[in-house]
Amino acid sequence: MKNTTKIILSMTVAAAAGAAIGMLLAPEKGKDLQKKIAEGTKAWLEEFASLIAMGKKVVDDVKNGGQDVAEKVEGEYKSLSKN
Repeated sequence: MKNTTKIILSMTVAAAAGAAIGMLLAPEKGKDLQKKIAEGTKAWLEEFASLIAMGKKVVDDVKNGGQDVAEKVEGEYKSLSKN
């Protein structure tokens, strides 16, 4: 996992934890607090899903790049072995 991805993921988790603690310590009615927690959780899960999608794209890009390099090396090997 790249450092940038780790930093983004860490910041997202820290922000979600901070928001949850803040909501739990806030003097509000139970139903209002539950609603805020549910909304915050939904937003956090959407952000997390976005990070997962970004991670999958990075993995696919690396995989495709590796396949391209492997095909290039294979082609060069075959051309050298013909000579």
